[in-house]
Amino acid sequence: MEIFMFIAYAVVGVLLALALTASATFTLQRNDQIVANMQKVQVPDSWLPRLATLKAAGAIGLVAGLWVTPLGVAAAIGVTLYFIGAVVAHLRVKDYELAPAAVLTLVAAAALALRILA
Repeated sequence: MEIFMFIAYAVVGVLLALALTASATFTLQRNDQIVANMQKVQVPDSWLPRLATLKAAGAIGLVAGLWVTPLGVAAAIGVTLYFIGAVVAHLRVKDYELAPAAVLTLVAAAALALRILA
């Protein structure tokens, strides 16, 4: 049973890492859509490089977590908290277009549960 959980974590973790890598790259490039979304939720421009770094670190941690379980767990916790923060940021400004952040929160939570169970 553990092997199935590990395979599920590998799939979810790698797909989430790819999404985080893309998002970090677009954030660092100051993609118009990313910048507009960040401005909508009142995130200062000066935070963009830090947020991109957190996403990149999460991606690296999720992939490294395939070999080092505690690192995968820590990365999944961090990514889950990051996206909970994103959901809260949307709600704080009464922006209810938060489906991407909510879905990524759930995917990160799933990665966490799967890594713990594997």
